[in-house]
Amino acid sequence: MIFSIISNKPANASLPQSSAQGLATRIGALGLAACLLVTGCSKVEESTTSVETTAEQALADSGAAESTPDMANNRTKAAVVPEGKPVSYDVENWKSDDSKRLEPTDLKQLQRKLGKVTVTDENSLDYASNTAIKYRFMKGDEPYLDIIDSQEYLEFGWYYANPNDSDSEKKMSIDHAKKMYQVAAELMGSEGSQLVANMLSGQITKNKKIGERQVELAKCEFYSCMLVLKK
Repeated sequence: MIFSIISNKPANASLPQSSAQGLATRIGALGLAACLLVTGCSKVEESTTSVETTAEQALADSGAAESTPDMANNRTKAAVVPEGKPVSYDVENWKSDDSKRLEPTDLKQLQRKLGKVTVTDENSLDYASNTAIKYRFMKGDEPYLDIIDSQEYLEFGWYYANPNDSDSEKKMSIDHAKKMYQVAAELMGSEGSQLVANMLSGQITKNKKIGERQVELAKCEFYSCMLVLKK
């Protein structure tokens, strides 16, 4: 009976368990090999891409580093303003008549020395912030030339040109200084004209008696000259 059952078993019956396990092992090995092959290729591609990206970034950084100094130099050059010709006051050749004497109260005569009054401001302030009258001798935007008159002080103010001003502005500034050189000589003698020369060279005088006048302040700086006399 047993032999009959064995002999009647179909020819295509299932393989023995050991054979099936061996076949499964071989299939698994082939799959693993294929997986490693694919994974290995992927890693090589990733590595190559990473190297290329790093190289490109390095070149870009190098190019930026090389261009940075040039850009900085260009910005520096653009920021530099060329220095103009310094203003020259030829005081040694200026003439003044110190034989004449004017008083700080001789307002009309002082005005004629400086020119024609174009604007009168009766609500101005003097050196010590007291009420005063300002007389301007220039028009519009021209470099200013002023007399400020109050009960205590007589003040002269004029534009002090700088090297970057236009030639016409420099010329007007020099003309103002020349007029004041002559006026100071008539108010304080030769010491007065020398005082203006000192102002133009950058010297500052405060609370000093020159001739018969008390000079409260005499200076030229920051585009402005100021000569203040106490009455």
